[in-house]
Amino acid sequence: MSSLTFETQRAALADVVAIPVTPFAEDGSVEQDTHRALLRRLLDGGITTLTPNGNTGEFYALTPEERRLVTEVTVDEAGDRAVILVGVGHDLPTAIASARHAHGLGARMVMVHQPVHPYVSAAGWVDYHRAIAEAVPELGVVPYIRNAQLPGARLTELADHCPNVIGVKYAVPDAARFAAFARDAGLDRFVWVAGLAEPYAPSYFSAGATGFTSGLVNVAPAVPLHMIEALRSGDYPAAMKVWEHVRRFEELRAAHGSANNVAVVKEALAALGLCRRDVRPPSRPLPEDERAEVAAIAAGWSL
Repeated sequence: MSSLTFETQRAALADVVAIPVTPFAEDGSVEQDTHRALLRRLLDGGITTLTPNGNTGEFYALTPEERRLVTEVTVDEAGDRAVILVGVGHDLPTAIASARHAHGLGARMVMVHQPVHPYVSAAGWVDYHRAIAEAVPELGVVPYIRNAQLPGARLTELADHCPNVIGVKYAVPDAARFAAFARDAGLDRFVWVAGLAEPYAPSYFSAGATGFTSGLVNVAPAVPLHMIEALRSGDYPAAMKVWEHVRRFEELRAAHGSANNVAVVKEALAALGLCRRDVRPPSRPLPEDERAEVAAIAAGWSL
């Protein structure tokens, strides 16, 4: 049993957990200077928890070398200004290697992406996460849960073996299921992060979440900070004002099975002159007829 308490990491999860984009150059490579500039913009805007290699960062479209680069650039640029939660996943040896790489760079936590496999058993889910967590006992480990069939008792089982499993990014779009899962697993044992960003944050906070993820934060760092401030104070009407403010942007991201989730964010950044709109297949940039609306939203937030 580890004697580590992970208090810094737990506090970092109970916050706006930013998922930075990965900007691409004209030749399709990762644009490192732009990446650093976007990270500085988040840090200067008051963001203190960063997740390189998250889904808004196009984790599944990056090569292993690019994922390492994104981690290295993020850790280097953030320095001591933010706690870094590195996204890891794919096959088990790859996930473990990525977690060890993150640890070697000085990152404090890893987020384990939902296993991409057609046949996921609940016991196998525990085995997968246990192997990763045991490989990096000094790091906080945060499972990213998108599997509505997974029972809360399995998370308890995992944490009984691995005390460094300290938080959960819960991304099943069902507030009642989240409330039940968190209580079955141990509401006070883990830090619960609403993993579906601003649209679900108020309902998930009402059920016990204390942090939420954000991709919108890339465009307007202040907006999610306003929401979490309201949620922390229990001012749900104020939080819902922010919710309404971001509603259309998030609806565009969620449309067509979230096909344009990253494309909308990068389109907004492109409209502000901050990075290219390029995304990688199987995503696509927004069609011309949808770009003006995103640009208008982004312009309103930049005031």
